[in-house]
Amino acid sequence: MEDEVVSDAERLSISYPNATYDFYGTPSGALCVYKNGDAWPVRTGSESQRIIREARAVYDHPIKDTWRAVGERIYALLDDKKVLWTSIDPLAFAEAGKKTFGSLLLWIGVELASLLHEDANTAAEAVTFFLAGAGLKGIEIGFRESIVTRSVSGPKMLGFNPFFDPVPELRKPFTPTLGLSVAPLKTPHFEDIGALYLRESKESDRVFLLTCAHVSHPREQVIALGNVGYNNAVQSMIATIGDHERSIGYWEGIREEHLALIEKTKKTIEKTDKFHNEITKRWTIPYQRIIGEVVHVEPLSYTRDWVLIELSNDKFDWDTFKSNKVYVGGNISPLDYGKIMFPHPEDQAGYTYPQDGLLQAFGVVQAHEIHNPQHLDANGEKCLFVVKNGLTTGTTAGRATGMGSFTRVYNEYDIKETSIEIAVLPYGNTDGPFSAPGDSGSIVLTRDDRIFGMLTSGAGTTERTDVTHLTPYWYIEEEIKKMFPGCHLYEVVE
Repeated sequence: MEDEVVSDAERLSISYPNATYDFYGTPSGALCVYKNGDAWPVRTGSESQRIIREARAVYDHPIKDTWRAVGERIYALLDDKKVLWTSIDPLAFAEAGKKTFGSLLLWIGVELASLLHEDANTAAEAVTFFLAGAGLKGIEIGFRESIVTRSVSGPKMLGFNPFFDPVPELRKPFTPTLGLSVAPLKTPHFEDIGALYLRESKESDRVFLLTCAHVSHPREQVIALGNVGYNNAVQSMIATIGDHERSIGYWEGIREEHLALIEKTKKTIEKTDKFHNEITKRWTIPYQRIIGEVVHVEPLSYTRDWVLIELSNDKFDWDTFKSNKVYVGGNISPLDYGKIMFPHPEDQAGYTYPQDGLLQAFGVVQAHEIHNPQHLDANGEKCLFVVKNGLTTGTTAGRATGMGSFTRVYNEYDIKETSIEIAVLPYGNTDGPFSAPGDSGSIVLTRDDRIFGMLTSGAGTTERTDVTHLTPYWYIEEEIKKMFPGCHLYEVVE
C-alpha cells in the first residue's frame, strides 16, 4: 500500500509538537520546524484556542552594531550545514495586541519540506555556539518553512484629485500618483510599481522613474499598466457598475426611502461607464501606453534591485502632476489612518491627515534613524510605522524592523541570489500582510512623510507574506548620485 500523504502541519508536528503553535497568527500561517530556548506558553485543554502571536521589531539589542558581519557569518554556517535557508529576520514576538515577550529571535525561513527536525537542531546549535563565542547569549533560533518571492507579477497619464474626481479609486491606476504600475512593452506580464520621480538636475528637463530591476534591459520601452494592472483596472469599472445596478434594484423595492440615493447612484454609474469607454478606446493596446524607456539597470544582486526609466515628457501633464505623493486613502479611512499611525496619546502632537489623502514624500530616512525609531505603539513601545500603496494590496500600514534581513532566492540553475534588506512586519494580527505579489516597486514612507525604501520581495509559506523586504532609499540615492550627481527628487508640486 502506498504511503499516506501527510499534510505539512502533521508532518512537522510529529517531530516538533509546537509546530502549529509557535508562530500561529502570522499572515501565511507559518509553521515552525524547530525552535530552541524555553518553550513558549500554549493553552491546554480540549477546547483551548491557540495563542495568536505577532512578529515585532527589535531595536535596542547588543547585536545591532555588528549585525551585518554576524548575519553573514550565520548564513555561511547554515550553508555549511546544507540548510536551504530563504530568509533570516532578527525580530521578536508578542501576543496579539500586547507587549513584546521573550528575547531576540533569529527567524530563519527554509525551503518547503527541506529541513528535518534533527538537522534544524544541529544547525541551531552551531549558530548558538558561534553567537556565544561572540559574546551574544540568550538569542533564540526559530526555523520556519517560508519562501521569498520577488513580486513580479497613446494618451497622456491622467490627473488625479480624490476630492473632485467622480470615481477616484477607478481613475488612480491611470495616473502618475505613486503606485503607478509599469511593465516592459515586450513582456507586459512582468509588472512593477513605479517608486519615485527624480529629476536629473535643477537645469534638466529629464525626469526619471525609479522602480525594481525586473524591467531589466537598457533602452527597452516601458508601458504604464502591464497585463494584470490594465485588466484589473478595467474589470474594477465593470464590477462597480454591476454592484451599483444591483443596489438600485434593491432600493427600488422601497423607493420612497431611497429616491435620492438611487439618483446619486445612477449618476455614478453614468460617470463610471463614460470613464470605462474612454479608457478602452485609448488605452487598450500596450503600444498606446508607452511612457518612457530604461536608461540604467543595476545588476540584480546584493542589495541592488532598481532601475531608472526616463519618462517621455509628452505623456505627462506636468501642470497637474502630483509629484511624489502616496495615496493613503482607499482601504484605510481618514479616521482609521490616524488611529493606526498615531496610536499612543503621547505621540500625537501635530498630527493632521494629509490633504486629499495624498502623503507627500519629504526627505529620506537615514540608516541611524532606522535603528533608533521614536514612534510609540499602543503599548508605549518604540517602533517605526510605515505606509505604502501597492498594486495588489492598496494602502497598508506596517512596522519596520531595526536591523537588516538576509534573503536568498534559488533559481532553476541552482544559482543563489543573496541580499540584505530592511524588513517590514504586518501592523497587527487583524490587519493582514503588509504586501503581496504584485506590490513590488512600491515606495514605503514613514508616517512623517519621509522615504523609507522600495519594496522588492516578501517571505511566507503562501502568497500571504509574513515579512516584506525592501531596499532602503538612502542606499539607492547614494548609488544614483554616482551616475547622476545632480539627480534629486522631483520638486514638490502645490
